[in-house]
Amino acid sequence: MTELLLLPGLVCDRAVWAPVLPALEAHARCAVAGYGLRSSLPDMARHVLAGAPPRFALAGHSMGGRVALEILRQAPQRVERVALLDTGYQARVPGAPGEAEKVQRHALLDLARREGMRAMGLKWLTGMVAPARLADAALVEAIAAMVARHPVEVFAAQIEALLRRPDATDVLRAIACPTLIACGRQDAWSPFARHEDMAGMVTGATLAAFEDCGHMAPMEGPETVAAALVAWLRQSPA
Repeated sequence: MTELLLLPGLVCDRAVWAPVLPALEAHARCAVAGYGLRSSLPDMARHVLAGAPPRFALAGHSMGGRVALEILRQAPQRVERVALLDTGYQARVPGAPGEAEKVQRHALLDLARREGMRAMGLKWLTGMVAPARLADAALVEAIAAMVARHPVEVFAAQIEALLRRPDATDVLRAIACPTLIACGRQDAWSPFARHEDMAGMVTGATLAAFEDCGHMAPMEGPETVAAALVAWLRQSPA
């Protein structure tokens, strides 16, 4: 059976993958990675690789997609197939736009330090899910509780990693295994157009949009996301 490593995003954990795990576990042995206090994407990738099987399938969500790309940079021969969900590949842009991102991320970090991770999570998630889902109390609580499980030091380390993220254009162009690139149709943080660009760099990539989902697609639309991932797992390795 395929070994499948699942990589969560910024201040996410197993909970982001939990809604799709029952479907995936019929096709793969699943493990969800963590990053500890590592503050660079390459270091996160090295940590995941150190505990990984010799060969594995790899699925990354959000920041986890960027970690997946760093794993592909470091050890492409170990990756049987890769799925990149609600993610990106470019470095932080220079000049005013990049500085604005830094200010935005640090404002959330300041809020977490003043009022706690749960308060930060409740503010952060308003831009992370499809607008219509903000009225879904169970979804909102699941995301807020997940964020609250992380110490502010982990949040700070992961923000540092994202602000210093390397460009992965060359990694995408070198991928030679079955690849799924997908996101929520209403993902405002990592929009579908970006995923179209990524899919255009990978020979034979499958591109998908999850309808009525935002950035937290595995939690917002688990049936649709699980179906796409199962189809990817069943895709011929040739």
